[in-house]
Amino acid sequence: MKSGLIYSISMVLVFVSGCTRGSVIPQATLPEVSPDTTITSAPSITPTSEPITITRSVSPTPLISVITVTVTNTETRLPQATATYTPSSWMTMPILPELNGRLKEIYQHGMELGNNPKAFSKIGDCGSTPAWFLGDFDRGEKFYKLGNHQNLTQVIHEFQGSYDRTSLAAKSGFNASSIFAPIWANKTQCQADESPLVCEYRVHRPAFAFIMLGSNDIWHPDEFEPQMRKLIEFSIEQGVIPILSTKADNLEEDGSINDVIARLSVEYGVPLWNYWLAVQPLPKHGLQKDMVHITWGPNRFDDPQVMKAGWPVRNLTALQVLDAVWRFVATP
Repeated sequence: MKSGLIYSISMVLVFVSGCTRGSVIPQATLPEVSPDTTITSAPSITPTSEPITITRSVSPTPLISVITVTVTNTETRLPQATATYTPSSWMTMPILPELNGRLKEIYQHGMELGNNPKAFSKIGDCGSTPAWFLGDFDRGEKFYKLGNHQNLTQVIHEFQGSYDRTSLAAKSGFNASSIFAPIWANKTQCQADESPLVCEYRVHRPAFAFIMLGSNDIWHPDEFEPQMRKLIEFSIEQGVIPILSTKADNLEEDGSINDVIARLSVEYGVPLWNYWLAVQPLPKHGLQKDMVHITWGPNRFDDPQVMKAGWPVRNLTALQVLDAVWRFVATP
């Protein structure tokens, strides 16, 4: 009975977060999304007034609820940043993050711990796996076209090996609690009682991590913020710069999850990649008919029609964010 329950709930989670490719990219006349690569600037994008509404007919209960995690303090605990955040201001925060000196402290702490300055990790659900997210940039130039973004060539070369790597903390159905649950850890690469997040950081030793969570946290939104705090604090203690991403969907119907993500980025002084803003000019805001999954397109940044889909915009802006953060912290 117990195994049947686990299997049933697992299938629900896979259904909720499964990644599917859209067969048609809508052909509408929209501004080209090509953010400037300057560290503190981003394209001027005016969100449309079209509401994003989701009708939920089911409310599955995930297998994992709150996971209690004890974070081991390092000898040098970096101070927590403080800043002012206005509720709902996340909708106007730039696509590319504003950077600060605290990031250099975290980066240097990671170098002292032995992290790899040429490695990054992906933390999230199936949308964080290389089949969808950034994998093409380890596969050779025939798999992508940079177009007017040739300046990204260096960051692509710098992090070879991380793009097409399958993270031990990225899996279909993952939410902010799953990454702390040993039950979901890879049994061949992770140690006993080691969570997916701890295992990923130990095995890969990244200097940076894309944090892409929230879509699978709508069923227990009250657990999202506490778990995100643990994730951010653990990353900082491990000398890993967490790059927090807003999500394109609005499954919770009030934007509250993106609000938490943005607020925590300000509170902890870590980078916010406002992907939500990047897809606002796109057809259906870069979402498929279910208003959950991102519209698919190849990574041809030189093709205006392709750049009306959510996935190439996601990969382009991710490269730009990584490039900006990396150049900033690696510069003395």
